[in-house]
Amino acid sequence: MFYDPDIKGDHGLPHDPFKSCVVPRPIGWISTVSADGVNNLAPYSNFNAVAHDPHYLMFAASNRHDGPLKHSWANAEATGSFVFNMASAELAEPMNISAAIVDEGVDEFELSGLTAVASERIGAPRVKEALIAMECEYWKTIELPRNDESRRGMIIGHVVGIHIDESILTDGLVDVAKLKPLARLGYFDYTIVESRFEMRVPKIESPGNPKSA
Repeated sequence: MFYDPDIKGDHGLPHDPFKSCVVPRPIGWISTVSADGVNNLAPYSNFNAVAHDPHYLMFAASNRHDGPLKHSWANAEATGSFVFNMASAELAEPMNISAAIVDEGVDEFELSGLTAVASERIGAPRVKEALIAMECEYWKTIELPRNDESRRGMIIGHVVGIHIDESILTDGLVDVAKLKPLARLGYFDYTIVESRFEMRVPKIESPGNPKSA
């Protein structure tokens, strides 16, 4: 089949399959603090690392159904920081609770039964229970075009500190089988990464570039 994603319903399926065609996606479990000092925590499936040396992360957010920007977006811009917390298998339920749309002033750490702890270098708190957390200084927002009147922004942060629980290290390497990160699929589906395999990039010599890899 082929369909034009800019034509609503052109796919002829019960649900738009786009998100099921870009899988699995890491979950950006983003913690922030408002200018008034209220902690916020929410997961975003449009998230990824975008650069290294130095390291940068991004998450994409929209405005809420009632008009204002999502709290994570607004807080990151207002206070200059956010934290990416790794959502692992054992944290699936509190992560899902933190996705609920709640009124401004509600602390999703408390709502989800999680512990907010101070970061080392930024003002936003991190999730104590998360096995990996990355402190980010807000860099910039790139607003993306929309097919309606809503707003969509790609919020980019510079990673200035990384926390790794040593229980997930094996021979000095992050062990995915121990970490069991959650990933988002399409619809309301998730998966757990529990296995891996290794492939090295082959070294292929050519006349013009004998050391090409």
